[in-house]
Amino acid sequence: MRRMLMLVFGALCLAALPAQAGGRTPKPVIEQARGEKCIAEPERMRREHAEMLRHQRDQTVRQGVRGEKASLTECIACHASRASGSVAARREDFCASCHSYAGVKLDCFECHSARPKSERVGTRR
Repeated sequence: MRRMLMLVFGALCLAALPAQAGGRTPKPVIEQARGEKCIAEPERMRREHAEMLRHQRDQTVRQGVRGEKASLTECIACHASRASGSVAARREDFCASCHSYAGVKLDCFECHSARPKSERVGTRR
């Protein structure tokens, strides 16, 4: 099951690239990240981001390790849309675009905020 999910996600991320001239299948357009460089190459992130986040989640929840490079908070801070301030508020936002294209449920934001801390309304600073 896990391998199947990884294959589906890999296909999803490859599909996230813009359509080539003359291509028949429209692809989601992904907004450029705010940061200078991601924690890994795009090909690796497309294949393994879910596993990286899951691993970091386990370290954070079970061991109290915070501030690591595969942090959901850091990903959101870098990839939040300039238009919506979120990674999942609109269908065009970073996370939502690939997940909706592939028909994969995006459930991270049922519990987590899809906006960087600096852009949340009513956030204590």
